[in-house]
Amino acid sequence: MARGNTRQRIQDVALELFAEQGYEKTSLREIAERLDVTKAALYYHFKTKEDIVISLFEDLTSPIDELMEWAQAEPKTLATKKELLRRYSEALTQAAPLFRFMQENQATVRELSIGETFKKRMLGLLDLIKEPGAPLPDQVRCASALFTMHAGMFFLQTIEGDLEDKRQAVLEVAIDLVSQAHRVTG
Repeated sequence: MARGNTRQRIQDVALELFAEQGYEKTSLREIAERLDVTKAALYYHFKTKEDIVISLFEDLTSPIDELMEWAQAEPKTLATKKELLRRYSEALTQAAPLFRFMQENQATVRELSIGETFKKRMLGLLDLIKEPGAPLPDQVRCASALFTMHAGMFFLQTIEGDLEDKRQAVLEVAIDLVSQAHRVTG
């Protein structure tokens, strides 16, 4: 099997186990057993559970870094900010398993290096969608737009309906919040 396929399988199985029983209660041995490989074969790719999580985080969130680079190079208009939110919504959908892991293992994520990286990324996104020197209520609106997008991934799982329709509804609310912060509707 190609190295990339094995690496991806390890990541997928680890995420499954982390979701089923939590990060702390999952061992490398259990991951290896679920994959039907030796622990040594697993160690070839990842030395620790944290290495697996870091690799997942890097793989699934690299489009967000690229998106932030794109937004930094664009004019700081409301249209750019709306497009940033639209693209971010799509990136979140692609990274949904990782964000579920982060939601269900918040204490662990805070202790892992990805916690600080994620926090910095969210503050960077916030800086891209809020206006410099904006009044506090408008800064809260922009922060709430990001929170809405993250929370929507979890809370809307329990609501009936098409996944894309729900994603679009969350995006609409986030764009409304940012538009209000910029004193423009829609």
